[in-house]
Amino acid sequence: MNTLEMAVVIWLASLLAGFLGALTGLGGGVVVVPLLTLGFHFDIRYAIGASLVSVIATSSGAAAAYVKEGYANLRIGILLEIATTSGALAGAFLAAYLLPQAVAVIFGIVLVCSAYLSGRPRRARPGHQELDPLASRLRLDGSYPVEGNWIEYHIRNVPGGFGAMFIAGVLSGLLGIGSGAMKVLAMDQIMRVPFKVSTTTSNFMIGVTAAASAGVYLNRGYVAPGLVMPVMLGILPGALLGARLLPRAETRLLRILFAAVILFLAAEMIYGGLSGHVGGV
Repeated sequence: MNTLEMAVVIWLASLLAGFLGALTGLGGGVVVVPLLTLGFHFDIRYAIGASLVSVIATSSGAAAAYVKEGYANLRIGILLEIATTSGALAGAFLAAYLLPQAVAVIFGIVLVCSAYLSGRPRRARPGHQELDPLASRLRLDGSYPVEGNWIEYHIRNVPGGFGAMFIAGVLSGLLGIGSGAMKVLAMDQIMRVPFKVSTTTSNFMIGVTAAASAGVYLNRGYVAPGLVMPVMLGILPGALLGARLLPRAETRLLRILFAAVILFLAAEMIYGGLSGHVGGV
């Protein structure tokens, strides 16, 4: 297979990764990194570098639309970006000192958690929520549109959400994924942010988190333009297509199918890491 044929195949694989990632809200990174590592035998650090750059591209376009529509809460996003960016930098630096096999095993474990989080039912909200003094002082409470009306919501447990966001940032920098599932979990279940607001605010944050860690990978020479370009050009249209089809798709069935694919990739990543088959090029 020559260079052009390889680029086309990687583009098609990234297109599929972006499509599946958009349909489930987990992002294309959770698919494209295992595909590049297991299917094309790239060094996992180069796969992570390519994934981070593509995450920046896919997050930026969608984030602008969500902010304009009034779903994303910018004050929450900017506050929590302090935690995720710090964690992303820590994770990116940590990646340089871990063996590729160890990173593969960690990635596999995170994939299992992502598959579980993508398929679990959402916990019902209590009818009344008490005001949180810290959230009120930081003016984090807000509202979002629902069928022409604006529904108010109140934020709780800011320190707990901040700590969870740091862990999400570490995973993003270490593994090259957006960590959208953990960001949404932190806002949705810990901080009591409405689901539509948490998912859109998470998308707004993902690009900034990825940009912080991508700089570290670029400085260490793990961002290869020849790999980044087909990955980015594949994930971006795939994510746009997935977002367009999402309203008409049977989401529950898609999540079950996606969880099955992710569990298979997780098993392969863990096996490859433990057996030493996942390493450098």
